[in-house]
Amino acid sequence: MTADGDAGPLQPQGLLKRTLLRLKRTAPGSGELFWGAILWGILMSAAAFGALYLQNRAETSRLFAVLVLYLCGGVLAWPFALSFARFSAEGRRADARFAAYFFCLTTFTILATAFLFAMQYRQFYARWHAPFGTRIWVYQFMFTGAASVYQFVVMGVRLFMPFGAVILAVTSLWLAKPRHPAPLGR
Repeated sequence: MTADGDAGPLQPQGLLKRTLLRLKRTAPGSGELFWGAILWGILMSAAAFGALYLQNRAETSRLFAVLVLYLCGGVLAWPFALSFARFSAEGRRADARFAAYFFCLTTFTILATAFLFAMQYRQFYARWHAPFGTRIWVYQFMFTGAASVYQFVVMGVRLFMPFGAVILAVTSLWLAKPRHPAPLGR
């Protein structure tokens, strides 16, 4: 602020200022982001292992690669999911907070895991693609990515069930609890 009380030209105004303040209030701490990401990744990997075990497919030679994919997908998704959910759930009732966490954790976890699957898929098919930067390469990159995301949605999302849904619901309930309970008054 300037000496006469006017806001300077570089200070955010109105909606932008409120949004920035809300982002600052709802930003998770670094410990929450780091340890939460590790734990969420482990839980998503455990959910995938549980689904594979129930389907009698846990003895595959690619088990470690599948579990690492789901672990990394969970680790990558957590910071984004937690940040977006907190931002959208601030000041809302418990059911809205639950819905925000449930939606964000579901969406970002699937997107992050599908993205990592697509990059691995792309890496495998890269040897048959045209040179980098050409028009053909762009088409091949886009369609390889789209095909891999489709394949993940059809086959990979199933590995989040049934344990991932339970983990998701419990985590969303836990996160939706008020962070600072009101003191008991008389």
